[in-house]
Amino acid sequence: MTPAGAATRLPDGTWPWFHDLSRWVGSWLFRPFFRIDVHRRIRIPADGAVVLVANHSAAVDGPLIYGIVDRRCVFLVKEEAYRGIVGYLLRRVGQLPVRRGGPARTPMLAAVRALRAGGVVAVFPEGSRGEGNVAIAHHGAAWLARTSGATVLPVAVRGTQRPGRRRLRPTVDILIGRPLPIASGGGKAGLATATRLIRAELGSLVSELDAIRAGRPVDFDDAGENAGTGGP
Repeated sequence: MTPAGAATRLPDGTWPWFHDLSRWVGSWLFRPFFRIDVHRRIRIPADGAVVLVANHSAAVDGPLIYGIVDRRCVFLVKEEAYRGIVGYLLRRVGQLPVRRGGPARTPMLAAVRALRAGGVVAVFPEGSRGEGNVAIAHHGAAWLARTSGATVLPVAVRGTQRPGRRRLRPTVDILIGRPLPIASGGGKAGLATATRLIRAELGSLVSELDAIRAGRPVDFDDAGENAGTGGP
């Protein structure tokens, strides 16, 4: 059941029932195409404001994360996707259009309102699909966390890029990082420091997931974290 008042964690114009339906669909939509392993799901905060940051390798990264997070989640989506019926549905499902490399005051303020209501906002700090190695990070995630007081949750995704040869149901791994508090204050210097911290944490998480996929030993420091492994 949706908590009372949870609709305030979604942007204006969202149909909450449609958002919940699409998340439910997303939780099983990709199972026929991928073997999905979610590692350390237990780290996802059950409540409170969260800025989720993830590396970005393929178009399916966002929908996959949308389906595995068991909370209402608002994504910042590139403005180019908001065309025709797709754009209409994205707005009704509660996603926010952002212009890459340009001003985005209105959607960013809408994201802050969702966070201050205790919601989840997801950002791909790389800004666009690339190698998924977090080589470039923008200030948006750090600004959202500092402005709203939200915790940052890094998430690493591997296996969604098209393989060199066709394979039946390739394995996709999603690794949830530890929630990361971001200090407020410090002006532009503080924002730059927070951005570097988020980039470093996400980069480290991607490397850790690469080690898991390669079968190399990885330390599980938190008791019970292995219980968080499994599909959506």
